[in-house]
Order: sequence, then C-alpha cells, then structure tokens
Amino acid sequence: MKDITKYIPFAEKACDFFTNSPDPYHSVKNNVEKIEAAGFVRLSKRDAFAGKIEIGGKYYYTFNKTTLVAFSVGPQYQAGNGFKIIGGHTDSPNLKVKPYSKNSGSGCVMLGVECYGGGLWHTWLDRDLGISGRVLVRENGKVTQKFVKIHKPIARVSSLCIHLKTAEERKALNVNKETHMAPILGTAGILMDGVKKQLTGSTGSSNSSDDGEEQDFWRDHHDPILLELIAKELGVEVKNIADFELNLFDTQPACLGGMADEFLYSARLDNQATCFVSIEGLIAHTNGDAFEKDCDIAMVCLFDHEEVGSASAHGAGSPVVSEAIRRISTALSDHPGTLNPDLYSASIRKSFILSVDQAHAIHPNFPSKHEKNHSPYMNAGVVVKTNQNQRYTTNVVTGFIVRELVRKAGIHPIQEFVVRNDCPCGSTIGPILSANTGIRTVDMGMPQLSMHSCREVMGMVDLTNGLELFGAFFQHFREVDDCLEG
Repeated sequence: MKDITKYIPFAEKACDFFTNSPDPYHSVKNNVEKIEAAGFVRLSKRDAFAGKIEIGGKYYYTFNKTTLVAFSVGPQYQAGNGFKIIGGHTDSPNLKVKPYSKNSGSGCVMLGVECYGGGLWHTWLDRDLGISGRVLVRENGKVTQKFVKIHKPIARVSSLCIHLKTAEERKALNVNKETHMAPILGTAGILMDGVKKQLTGSTGSSNSSDDGEEQDFWRDHHDPILLELIAKELGVEVKNIADFELNLFDTQPACLGGMADEFLYSARLDNQATCFVSIEGLIAHTNGDAFEKDCDIAMVCLFDHEEVGSASAHGAGSPVVSEAIRRISTALSDHPGTLNPDLYSASIRKSFILSVDQAHAIHPNFPSKHEKNHSPYMNAGVVVKTNQNQRYTTNVVTGFIVRELVRKAGIHPIQEFVVRNDCPCGSTIGPILSANTGIRTVDMGMPQLSMHSCREVMGMVDLTNGLELFGAFFQHFREVDDCLEG
C-alpha cells in the first residue's frame, strides 16, 4: 500500500476550513483571517489605490463579504507587466431562508426556504441541518453586519417513509422543491408554548413595542424561537435584529475516510476546495524564495453566485477582475494615479487565468457516463477541462501552458476531461472571465464524486496536487509564457 501519510496534515487543515465555512460569508472570513496573519493589508474599495499599493506588497479587499480579491505585487514588477490569476467561487447549492420564513403544517413548526443552485436535493433529506449567514443588527443608532453560525442540528427535511409511497414514487425519487423541501424546526405544541412565554415577557425578549421603540413588522414573518436562537448566538436582543440572509448546512464535520484515509468527505467541496487551496498557494508563494524574483501580480479572485450564473454585482460576470487590473495598474504606473491605456492592454496580453472549479472523477458505478479516454481518477492529479463548444475555455495554448508548468516544476502530471458527445456539459466562471476581460484562460479542477450533493468526496492527495500546481503557476508562468510565440 502506498504511503500517503505526508499528505494528511494539509488535508486535515482543509477539513477544518470546510467545516467552519458553511456559507460564502464564513469562507471569505476564514480566508481573510489567514491572509491577514500572513501580512496582507486590507484596501478600501472606496479610496483610490494610488499611494497605498507598493512594489513587494500584499493586499486584499472584499465585495459583499462573499467575494474576495487577494494579491501580491512582485518585487520586480514594472508597469505593464501581467497578472497571474486563480479564479474560483465561494458559493454552493444549499437551502436559503426566505424573506418571510414563518411556516407551519400538520402540527409542526417549519421554515420557508428557497433552493439555491442546482443541488441534488434528495441528498438533503434526513440530514441534520444547522443555520448560518449574515445578520443585520441595530446598535447605537447604526446597523452593523454580524456573522452567525449555529453548528447544531436545529432543522431537518424528513423523507417520506417507503410504506406511504406508491411503486411509481419509489422508483422515481422525485423531489418537489417547493412542497417537499421545507425543514422541520420542531413541534407546534412545544415551540408555541415558548412563543407564548416570549409574548408575555417571561424571557425578556418580547417583540412588542412596550419599551416605546417603533415596532419592526419584519420580525412578524419569522418564527420567534428562530429569532431568539439567533439573538442568543450573537449576544444581542431580538428587537435589534433588522434583517438576515441565512442558509442551512449539514452539521456533519468534514473528515478523512477510506481504508487508508485517502478520501476527504465534506459538504461544499465544490468549490471550497479551490477557496482553501488557492489562498494557501498564494500565501506560500509570498513566503517563498521565488517571490523575490516575481515580476508580475499574483492574484486570487473568489466569486459569489457561480452556482446561479455569476450575473451579479460581485459574481464572475461583474467588473470585479477588470476593475482590479485597472486600479492596480493605475496605482503602480510610472505616473501613479494615471493609467496608460497602451501599457494596460499590454498587461492584459501578458496575463493568464486559472479558472479552477471541481472536476468530475469517473464514477465506478457509472463508468459509461465518461468518455473512455478522458476519465479522471481521484488522487491522480488536477484535471484540465476541454470543450470545443466553449463551455470550458481551454485551448491548445492555454492547455499547453499548464502542462508545461507541470513539466518545469516536476510535479504530478495533470489529467484531461472531455465530456461525452451524448452528454450535456456543465460550465463555470472560465468562459465568463475570458469573455469579459480578454485574458487567456484555462479551465481546470481537482476531481471529485457526488458533485452538488449535500455531502461530496474527493481524493485528499489532490489537495496537495492542486497546491503544487498553483505554486508552479505563480513561480514559473512568466518564464513559460515568454517562450511562447506571440
């Protein structure tokens, strides 16, 4: 049996990240904490970057607290040099709490939720669900944003027992997203008693306006017990909760598994795996000896809303990347604060994007779903994705660059994925970023099974394979690119 123990510490670190990142807010928050500890400086998007960015510096900023841009300026940078960008996404399919979430039925207190993205919704049945997200809180005349993560099984979407299903229903495994996916929070007989105590003031958390404050009718549309739970977790009063954006998550922690601990089982591997490894790669690059020779900008952009098309103010379809390149180039120009259009265009032509989203490993129970010559295995290397109909951006040049990076760095070879001609092909942020920016792009990812399930699986060795490839990209891209005929 092959000894893979050297890969375990990095995989266990990844498990901690996945468990503590149940939504885009916490994913960005946890990565921000890491890069701040590594010396990255926060930039304000509302202020000019000129005068704040220096050669050799490390910086970051966020959008909506769910999209992260982090970058380092190579010590040998000169105006007009390129950007080495790794792109990923922070969101995953999940159940999001509706604006009016109060719901009930058949003696149960329930929660109104909306299915976000293209989940395998039957896999959410009978899971122990916690709740997390962002809460707006009134404090001292202002509204602040707080993150909440209740890692406790407070909700459950129960399946219908086999005895009450017809033969057709057993065979079909159909889930109606509107009527079958409402989580149960508790029984009305018990929870409603708690509500009565609140309304009579026994808990000190009344939603009434007896204290002279104006009634907030938004709270009337959410279960008082839920509001009380959130308020307790945040250490605030219910009356000060102004609004929230919450989602449910599987409370089972990420862990290693398989006979040799070669697998990593977790929710949201698509695409928290990229979020974790890309930031780890950027930090390692800036801490390594090769950074002193870097003449480009090394950047990681992690976007929200990929699972629903990326068309938002902070998704990959937004100006986030183009604006970052323009603002950084302006701040570092020979005349700071002034952008040279010619040098900016030259910078675009010298730049490259790794669009990194999880890839489809071949499934041993469904091998016919893969094209026989392009069937990636788990724990066998990062996958380059190609589709001539432009669902992926990889072409002969961008694919060669990745393979040449691997060859030059002497790391694990890549695998190739092409979808079958008789099978639909997914897509990701690659084509969107490439079309919006004009930057050469390759689509790639670490292979996994059960994509979009409530709980997914990947080979834990591939986390290190990804880290090494990202390091090779940051270190060797300029050398490889300069050898290519323009």
